[in-house]
Amino acid sequence: MKRLVVNADDLGVDEARNAGIFEAVRAGSVTSVSILANGPALEGALQVVRSLPQKKVSWGIHLNLSEGTPLSAGLSLLTGKEGSLLGKARTHKLLSNPGNPELEKQVAQEIETQIQILLKTGVRISHLDGHQHVHVFPAAFRAAVRAARIHRIPWVRIPEDPGPNLDAPGIQDSLIAEARNFSRLGAEARLHLKGSGVSTTDYFRGLYLKGKFTLPIMEENLRQLPPGLTELMVHPGRVPMAPIPSPFSAFSTLDREKELETLLDNRFRLALDQNRIELIPFPGTED
Repeated sequence: MKRLVVNADDLGVDEARNAGIFEAVRAGSVTSVSILANGPALEGALQVVRSLPQKKVSWGIHLNLSEGTPLSAGLSLLTGKEGSLLGKARTHKLLSNPGNPELEKQVAQEIETQIQILLKTGVRISHLDGHQHVHVFPAAFRAAVRAARIHRIPWVRIPEDPGPNLDAPGIQDSLIAEARNFSRLGAEARLHLKGSGVSTTDYFRGLYLKGKFTLPIMEENLRQLPPGLTELMVHPGRVPMAPIPSPFSAFSTLDREKELETLLDNRFRLALDQNRIELIPFPGTED
């Protein structure tokens, strides 16, 4: 049996991104969503979340340690002089090296604060993943899994993706290098997840599809989907009517609209049927 969770990341970034994600949810193409607890458009997103059938969609937390403003104070190692998080490159470098007790304490503190913020809104957190995959970096993964256990969050993303053939057209070398690094970290994290009581999917796809989630590529990925449970990471959205001054301003682009249009295309559902793939939220959501 082939089962697929289509998870949209970054709910809460801005209203246009939210609108695109909810379009895909209502169309039945997205069955799971990860929420950015420090997103500028969080409140507007939550108003819609509360109005949707809870059993058809799983809602998770998109842990953010790299961009925007943290939700807890005293994060001297994770923030710059202005109090903002350090950005993708600097945060990845910082979290690549475990063994710093103060850093790991601050990571755990911010993870706990973000989870508490979401829990207080009444959202049932079905899964945990990371903005820019920060949760699988060595200095963050133990804290993320520990938080999942404490709060009974049953699923954690492991972004281990074998990727396309080496001659796959149109994929930039920089994206391939980044995806391979995330996949390597995911493989290492999967080993540490064993025996923790927290689950992950059998397979993960999406690292190599950033800006490339077209209908032909989607159809090929579905044809190659293995038996078992797979998470497909997607980033649908709409483009804002005017530029938004925000650390996340580069998030809602035409690439996001292309992903959304692919998910809304009737051929997406046809490809699922042809390949006998069941589209589901994270298991347990329907309980």
